[in-house]
Order: sequence, then structure tokens, then C-alpha cells
Amino acid sequence: MLILKEINIIKYNINMLDIEDFKKKLDKKSRLLGIDPGKKRIGVSICDENKSIATPHSTIIKRSFSDFLIQLKKIILENNIKGLVIGNPINLDGSPSQSSQSAKDLSINLSKNISIPITMWDERLSSRGAFNLSNELDTNTSKKIAKLDENAAAFILQGAIDYLKEK
Repeated sequence: MLILKEINIIKYNINMLDIEDFKKKLDKKSRLLGIDPGKKRIGVSICDENKSIATPHSTIIKRSFSDFLIQLKKIILENNIKGLVIGNPINLDGSPSQSSQSAKDLSINLSKNISIPITMWDERLSSRGAFNLSNELDTNTSKKIAKLDENAAAFILQGAIDYLKEK
């Protein structure tokens, strides 16, 4: 498996790392960006430099990859982002879902265009968790749906930073 990862990294010239290597590339104080990938709507979240709390940032409507990339680079630059966590929508049993390949393709394409480290994070139940959290906050349904993607991105990023802090 490690050899396959190295071949993929060389073949695609990517900055995509597993979570342990991702952690090694980060400074102690560095802000991360989380992404909940979707075909048209991409949720974005940001954490503080201590990697304590992930906060919903925005939802990007993806019209084209180049437009999405421009918007993402602007967020990275404006917020001094040092790493990118992309949600990997795997099935509940741990097997890859149909959307997993799309998320992996997005990760590979981003890694060709963005120089910061990138990792993928298991996003099982992130949308459900974000929706349930909105229920607890007593938000109306239309607001829940409007903010679902960025809340799911925060849910994904929070899981990753919690893991990074434990290790």
C-alpha cells in the first residue's frame, strides 16, 4: 500500500498526505481549512491557529473547477491557511462510496494547484451531524439547509483537528 501511495504521489505530483504525515507538515500554530465536497455546493470551514475550534465559513457554488479554485485560493490567502482537510464520504461499513472517488479526484486536482498540504478525512455522518446540531440550536429548516454544507465542513474539520490534538 505504501508503495502504491508513493507511485501515486510521483505520478500525480500531489501534496496529498495521510493524516500522520499531514500533522508533521503543520506548524504548532496554523489555521486549517475544511471542505465538504459536493458536485455543486462545497462547504468551507476554518479553524483557529491553535487548531481548537472549527467554524463554518461559507458555501461555494461550483460552476467550474477554475472558478472554485480562484475562490478557494482567495480564502486560503486571506486567512493564512496552512493545510487543507477534505471530507471523504465513505460508506458506513468503511468501503468507498461512489462519492469517494469524486472527493479523491477533487483532492488530486487541488493538490496540483495548491501548495499547502492536503489530507482526506472520513466524513461519515457529517451532514447528519451538522443537521442535528442545527436542530439543537433551534434553527429553522430553511436556514439549516442553507448552512448545511459549511456546517458539515466544520464537522469534518473538527473531527480532524480533534484527532490531531489527541496524537
